[in-house]
Amino acid sequence: MVNETTRVIYQGFTGKTATNNARDAIAYGTNIVGGVSPKKGGTTNLDLPVFATVREAAQSVHPDASLVHVPASFAAGAIEEAIEAEIPLIVAIAEHIPVHDMLRVHEILRTQSKSRLVGPNTPGILAPGKCRIGIIPADQCAPGKVGIISRSGTMIYEAIGATMRAGQGQSLVLGLGGDSMPGTTMKEALEVLLHDSATEAIILIGEIGGSAEVEAAELLKSFRAENGMFKPVISIISGRTAPPGRAMGHAGALLAAGELGADAKARVLQDSGARVLDHLGLLENELRAIFS
Repeated sequence: MVNETTRVIYQGFTGKTATNNARDAIAYGTNIVGGVSPKKGGTTNLDLPVFATVREAAQSVHPDASLVHVPASFAAGAIEEAIEAEIPLIVAIAEHIPVHDMLRVHEILRTQSKSRLVGPNTPGILAPGKCRIGIIPADQCAPGKVGIISRSGTMIYEAIGATMRAGQGQSLVLGLGGDSMPGTTMKEALEVLLHDSATEAIILIGEIGGSAEVEAAELLKSFRAENGMFKPVISIISGRTAPPGRAMGHAGALLAAGELGADAKARVLQDSGARVLDHLGLLENELRAIFS
């Protein structure tokens, strides 16, 4: 999805936190080419051009990706602007974007095929040693062979630690986002890593709420049937003791009536061929066994 050549812009570029994040990303090697700030078009920030609109940025610096680094109340509008400018990859890190705003964003996404949204409420995407779009702590990662997909940001960090302790790095780290309406599904992210030649094993971290893990399991089963074999997929489902009807940490982690619980999701993934672990504490040894 991203590498050292990916051209990245920031929306909300001149804000303090966005500037600090961009400075760190540039130091890491991310190819930041400019940003957008409606009232500061025509100026510079970090010696990079600032544009008044995403369309102006698209026409001038030709970005491949945009990091939407604005407050939740403005995030949907910023995402829509990026879609209208046909930015291929849009990463939205804000939490608590109003549900009706995201319903509108999804309706727009369904009418086009140029842009993909990751998030909202995501720590972002990291290709270690190449590109960071978001807030994943890149200094804790290293280039390697393990792809990580997770709905939970905190669980991503735990998985990164386990891969490093096992002597492995990461090919791609992808946070889907903890909200109830993610722009990219677990199934879509899994499909990317299943076909990625740099990824030799995949960590898939799910949780209660929704049917994303079931859809991912169906993809695994069909991929295995068509290809005869597939990469090791390690899966962990959090929330086994979570009470129904209560959001656990973020909006998407809520077990609603009629939905499969964590144990049922784990069984479905195991039936599809995934290696299902009871908790993250077992991940390091499982990785050691795979790569021994």
